Amino acid sequence: MLEAVEAVHGVDLDGVRVDAAGQTDAAIVRGLLEAVGVGAAAVDATAREIQDATVAAYERLCPADLSATVAPGIAELLADLAARPERFRHSLVTGNFEPVARLKLARAGLGDWFARGQGAFGSDAEARTALPALARRRAAPPDGWPRERTVVVGDTPRDIACARADDLRVVAIATGPFTVEALADADAVVDDARALAPVLADLA
Repeated sequence: MLEAVEAVHGVDLDGVRVDAAGQTDAAIVRGLLEAVGVGAAAVDATAREIQDATVAAYERLCPADLSATVAPGIAELLADLAARPERFRHSLVTGNFEPVARLKLARAGLGDWFARGQGAFGSDAEARTALPALARRRAAPPDGWPRERTVVVGDTPRDIACARADDLRVVAIATGPFTVEALADADAVVDDARALAPVLADLA
């Protein structure tokens, strides 16, 4: 993303950082450009160009195998949930641009669990809070997957906030940069992916 922003706008982002945890890629781009004085109109005008350049850079730079970055227990959890389609349906909600998210999942060995046309991505909306409602609509058009059967799983306070924006329950997992205490506003908090299955079974 840094490479794409620098190339499109001709700016130097050396040392420039924004609070990226739980943000959409589009929001991160906006924050970076605002930090070096680029106005909102210029950010909006180049949004698609930056997205395309980010995807191209990610395809070139992403390691071929990301399986070592997958939290222990995630692959097994996805398989277990998929075996109970009457109760569970996978839907990815992420701030990444969709092509980046799809490539990341594929190279982590998890891509087959998340069908095309499902989920919601940073390329759909800059505001993270808009994504859960979109994912629910795509999961069961035209009326959407019911709120009472939807549980968001995330690892940042912004994941919790995006769930609450759609009146959804949320389980937080402290395998990212935030502690159990920092995620206490969730309906449940676990410190390991392997603890998710019984929690989701209780909530779903």
